[in-house]
Amino acid sequence: MRAVLHDVAERAASFRESRAEAPARPLKSYAELQTAFEAPTPEHGAPIGELILELATLTEAGLANMVGPRFFGWVIGATEPAGMAADWLTSAWAQNVGNAHATPAASACEERVGAWLLDLLDLPRESSVGFVTGATLANFTCLAAARGEVLRRAGWDAEADGLFGAPPVHVVLGEEAHSTVFSGLRYLGLGAKRVVSVPVNEQGLMKPGAFAKAVEKLDGPIIAIAQAGHINSGGFDPFEEIAAAAHEKGAWLHVDGAFGLWARACPDRAHLSRGLQLADSWGVDGHKWLQTPHDSAYAVVRNAEAHRRAMLIAASYLPAGVERHPADFVPELSRRGRAFATWAMIKSLGREGIATMVARHCAQARRMAERLGKEPGIEIMNDVVLNQVAVRLGANLDGAEADALTDRTIARIQNDGVCFVGGANWRGRQIIRVSVISANTTDDDIDRSAEAILSAWRAELHANA
Repeated sequence: MRAVLHDVAERAASFRESRAEAPARPLKSYAELQTAFEAPTPEHGAPIGELILELATLTEAGLANMVGPRFFGWVIGATEPAGMAADWLTSAWAQNVGNAHATPAASACEERVGAWLLDLLDLPRESSVGFVTGATLANFTCLAAARGEVLRRAGWDAEADGLFGAPPVHVVLGEEAHSTVFSGLRYLGLGAKRVVSVPVNEQGLMKPGAFAKAVEKLDGPIIAIAQAGHINSGGFDPFEEIAAAAHEKGAWLHVDGAFGLWARACPDRAHLSRGLQLADSWGVDGHKWLQTPHDSAYAVVRNAEAHRRAMLIAASYLPAGVERHPADFVPELSRRGRAFATWAMIKSLGREGIATMVARHCAQARRMAERLGKEPGIEIMNDVVLNQVAVRLGANLDGAEADALTDRTIARIQNDGVCFVGGANWRGRQIIRVSVISANTTDDDIDRSAEAILSAWRAELHANA
């Protein structure tokens, strides 16, 4: 075992050390990897050292350079060493952390890390925190608590009696809410198409007057959903106005803050989230701006009892007691100790390090926007208030022609491999979406990437001339 783990450590270190100059894209395609992995079901066991070598050989050419300094395709952190090391230990410890009596260290760690998160994000200190996989499950968990509580206030026990015959729950959100919110609504039986969509401004943010009018017309249980960090613009809904209108109607207000909630940990950006603390629940990722390993996110609920009612798993073979049991606040009974890696990253960075990193990434996003925005035919579509840059190519061209050029430019950028960017359709146009969030990104990486994007754009324009 020691020999195998030493080999794995060497392989992991070599892989990470090579990432700064490695191509940003996978070197082999999905079809090529399907062929590479093609094999009959093993009939006999193989030595661990051999199979680890085989796995590494098969896999590495098909990995995106998501921990590299010029990966801007999606909002994905770089899994920094402290969290990665803690995650290795978590696997070695092999704890199933559902119950405080069985795994007291994991439970105590969750409790302390939850308090740190509430402090760093300046959320109500009485809130409960569930450690889940990602923003999808964070939103789901918070919305489950919301569903149960708004129905309880209407005299209905959703946890006991389900939704058959229950008063209808109205869900109000912005027209450009993130797709994971709609997933959570589907999972909870609230429906993705039954929502009341509120008009948004040019940054994708809810218009407070329109929100107030929408909720004013509704009777019965209401769940409102706002967002901190629009996926394209990085913008924030006007929380103070939304919270006032929501609570006047007795609505539960949830905030999808997958990456944007971390602005509250940065004095330079905290003003963006003014009023966010007035909500009733919040979802936020660790594997984005906190740079923890995947998978890591947090479901934060002001009303801890509503949170627990929605998630409680009553297993007769597990002792109860007065301790905080991790499984009482998430959908899973069996899971790994996610808090250990979060503990390590918060200890590694500290309040100061987190704030500095967030501020640096936001400044680098502005730097990228300034470089790209000077090019004729390129328009920056968003106010770069956070770490997102929405780039429109061919602003002076026909829409369909510009969209096709944008798609080809993205493909060229990815193929060149200097950096990795993704595309999105926003406000009826195909755009390049740049997400600056890797802990390893330097200003030089921003400049190199901007030049790579411009070179690809110019090449496509020339090819299309």
